[in-house]
Amino acid sequence: MSTMKPSRRAVALGTLAVLALGATACGSSGGDPLGGGSSASSSAGGSGGSGGGAGSTVVVGSANFPENVLLGSIYSQALKAKGVKVEEKFNIGSREVLYGQLQSGNLTVLPEYNGALLAYLDAKSTAVTTQDVNAALAKALPAALGILDSSPAEDKDSLSVSQEVADKDNLKSISDLAAKAGEFTIGGPPEFKSRREQQLKDAYGLTFKEWKPTADTTANAIKDGSVQVGNVFTTDPKIVQYKLVPLSDPKNVFGAQNVTPLVNKAGVDATATAALNAVSAKLDTAGLTALMKRVAVDKEDPSAVAKDWLKSNGLG
Repeated sequence: MSTMKPSRRAVALGTLAVLALGATACGSSGGDPLGGGSSASSSAGGSGGSGGGAGSTVVVGSANFPENVLLGSIYSQALKAKGVKVEEKFNIGSREVLYGQLQSGNLTVLPEYNGALLAYLDAKSTAVTTQDVNAALAKALPAALGILDSSPAEDKDSLSVSQEVADKDNLKSISDLAAKAGEFTIGGPPEFKSRREQQLKDAYGLTFKEWKPTADTTANAIKDGSVQVGNVFTTDPKIVQYKLVPLSDPKNVFGAQNVTPLVNKAGVDATATAALNAVSAKLDTAGLTALMKRVAVDKEDPSAVAKDWLKSNGLG
């Protein structure tokens, strides 16, 4: 869930109008969980060349930001490793375009973010936990489409601190900030204060010393100490690069944004389903963040990074 670029949270769960996905967060991060607008009308899937029968081709798509391309490559190669015939259609565009392609059957599989997808389909939904979001999605999706197992990996808002501050003040959870917030400056995109100040106050009793707009430089601001806590997205490779610590969010101020395969049901059989669910079982936020550092910071080829991850997890 996460927001889209250029400020990377330009699209939050409650802001569904942003469609541009090309820029990357903090100049390097994986990107927005597929920002989009209103949903397209339902239609029967299964056409367009993908199907569930023997010998049919599974078409794996992706949005046009680095993290989604990486995930698409992981899905594609995991399917190929199980003998599934795969066609790749990466870097397509926004959720509006992708969703319609799934419905028509021109795409079979897409790496999605469950909270952002639910917001796209039902802007009034109040579901925040992974379980509740997926239950709501099961009701909101048309009959032709479905979600497979969600991974623990999430691309979502966090409040993060430096390792030094975490150690000094024993900070592991946003709840732990209550005793220190009055001394801390918090940074984030310009809209972060208006969207989250009251929520953080209501849920955790946090009143910060100052709210400072840091836009795409939040991770840098934490690193250089100009803010003590900041709104950094959980798969931003600067978390690894700068050794930042995302604080846990036990009261779910930031709703679930689990990486989740969205599929055209007619196009995936039991073998494909099992292969994709096996990926979800192994993929976590820390691992995805490390992979995104290789792609976005070290400029490695996403396909090669995907291959290494699958091999190291016994899936390739």
